[in-house]
Amino acid sequence: MLDKISVEYFQQWLGTPCALKADSGHELTVVISSVDEKPQARMPGARMPFSVSVDSQHPTDFVDGLCHLELGGMKELGQVFVSRVPPLGRDPNLAYYHISFN
Repeated sequence: MLDKISVEYFQQWLGTPCALKADSGHELTVVISSVDEKPQARMPGARMPFSVSVDSQHPTDFVDGLCHLELGGMKELGQVFVSRVPPLGRDPNLAYYHISFN
């Protein structure tokens, strides 16, 4: 299913809280903060690569790993790799994550 997901799928969820459940047992509420296409990384005949940024709503020690992302309480994406990124001027008490689709 992950190979069928496109940037448009995530755009409808921008600003929406969703549940992130890590295989490590961590569970957190995140908000989808941005969805960005990456045309420079596109291979001939492949879908447009894109990235999704999600922001935690509470402090957490989760860094990265395979996760399930529940969108709107109904749709769930499984086995997405989520990586923590530096706050870079944002609230350092919260966590910020990046998901790549290529």
